[in-house]
Amino acid sequence: MSIIIDQATTVVVQGIGTQGTFHAKRNLDYGTNVVGGVHPKRGGGRWEVLDLPVFATVAEARAETGADTSMIMVPAPFAMEAILEAYEAGISTIVVITEGVPVHDMTVVYDRVVRRGGVRLIGPNCPGLISPGEANVGIIPANIAGPGTVGLVSRSGTLTYQIMHELAQGGLGISTCVGIGGDPVVGSNFLDIIRLFADDPDTHAIVFVGEIGGTDEQEAGRWVAEHIPDTPVVAYVAGFEAPAGKQMGHAGAIVREGGGGGETAAEKKDILESLGIAVATNPSEATSLMIERLSGGG
Repeated sequence: MSIIIDQATTVVVQGIGTQGTFHAKRNLDYGTNVVGGVHPKRGGGRWEVLDLPVFATVAEARAETGADTSMIMVPAPFAMEAILEAYEAGISTIVVITEGVPVHDMTVVYDRVVRRGGVRLIGPNCPGLISPGEANVGIIPANIAGPGTVGLVSRSGTLTYQIMHELAQGGLGISTCVGIGGDPVVGSNFLDIIRLFADDPDTHAIVFVGEIGGTDEQEAGRWVAEHIPDTPVVAYVAGFEAPAGKQMGHAGAIVREGGGGGETAAEKKDILESLGIAVATNPSEATSLMIERLSGGG
């Protein structure tokens, strides 16, 4: 079993340019049920590389195919419009790969689509998600990990890939891996995904990969300590050498100067460890800590 996506997931792609086509084909080749693309000027045609239909609107695509998931790879200025179109068409899971979506746009989207609409929104600026052996929606390399019982949720795409590989090298497979994105406003946070893992009978352990800035990691850690204290959970927080006030990679990865504290990697590590969560100091250590936890140590 997995969370969010599985063999029954049906995917429509918004943004069928070069990158959208490349990654949609990879997803399709993996076995994901990609059912068509959306382009307002090419409706009624064929997506030749994938031999799939192209629809003028998401509503038309959903009516014809029953799609329940959308992968969005449109340019950033058009992302809000694409997300709202998918939401209004009744899509239940929206995965936004696009980077550089304006914060104001995401604030509007979050309020309407997530807070009031109750739709599952992943991203933006994320690698997507994969349930190994079942479905892959996004840009995560398909050959990194096999099926297993470890749930992985991460802000960083690159660290997602590295830790998936490290876990696989340690003999640990993945139930589902979710890249939530590194922007200041994202559709799903650590706690949203960890709650889903906690309810999944086939996810027996959790790894979450955070970074400097904000308090999402601490909030997730407190929930873990209160609700699933016996579940093996390992965290890694990127940015131990990051100076205050300096953005490190993602737009959301910044420690505010004069902030209330708790935003540096070292501070997050201390807080999470005080809650009983093992925290790795490098990606490789996450695997050894998880093996230790699964064997009853720690």
